[in-house]
Amino acid sequence: MSDGPMVVVGVTGSIAAHKAVDLVSQLTKEGCRVHVVLTASAQRFVTPLPFRTLSRNPVITDLFEDPAEWKPAHIRLADETRLLLIAPATARKIAQLALGLADDALSCLALALNPKARLLIAPAMNGKMWQHPATQQNVALLRSRGAEFIGPEEGLLSCGYEGVGRMWKVEEIVARALALVRTS
Repeated sequence: MSDGPMVVVGVTGSIAAHKAVDLVSQLTKEGCRVHVVLTASAQRFVTPLPFRTLSRNPVITDLFEDPAEWKPAHIRLADETRLLLIAPATARKIAQLALGLADDALSCLALALNPKARLLIAPAMNGKMWQHPATQQNVALLRSRGAEFIGPEEGLLSCGYEGVGRMWKVEEIVARALALVRTS
């Protein structure tokens, strides 16, 4: 088991969720202690098994799971992590974070995040959703609070459109995440 920096990877309900499996694998190979939180909508695209196998840690899928210890898992992770990486991040999750809405394990963890921890967000959504003024306002608000965004990039989107909205390349997200945890 690694004694490297703790990184929590939050996965939301986007077709890009499958890329998060590779993200977790690469972060683990780089010596990070990786924990994964899957939203209910993420579980429509991916299952906990590959994340548990690659991270070698339990995966949080439900805010109301019985904790293994007295402190709920999402609060323990919020206290201990150096980086919360949300990849992919949907427009809904970005809005929840901006508004402080905490109705699932990932949004509760984000709201309770240790003030010394960093927040890195890798958006993935339809280009019109990304460019919508509401999304851009939410992004600006989160940036003003210290969140960092990586992407999205331009290309062919799963909805068939061409434009901005693709999740950033996994290797580049890993590189930025490692830079953040090594300087914090």
